Amino acid sequence: MREIVHLQAGQCGNQIGSKFWEIISDEHGIDPTGTYHGDSELQLERINVYYNEASGGKYVPRAVLVDLEPGTMDSCEVRSLRPDLPARQLRLRYEEH
Repeated sequence: MREIVHLQAGQCGNQIGSKFWEIISDEHGIDPTGTYHGDSELQLERINVYYNEASGGKYVPRAVLVDLEPGTMDSCEVRSLRPDLPARQLRLRYEEH
């Protein structure tokens, strides 16, 4: 089985990635809380390519999101689309020069 780790970097990468996860979630019948609400077993057949199955039957995107700008993660709606993303998957480092 294939497993893909999706890397989103920078403002553009996170905005495109946000849309990507919206589409993938819809195709696989996964709602924003990570719960499967699909209507076909075919949707679950290869779900492990993009998602890890967590406790309680929740599906968590296999993704790493990176940005140096504090506002990008909020502005690209990553948290509103996928509130179930663990905080450890969102990395932010900012240093004032």
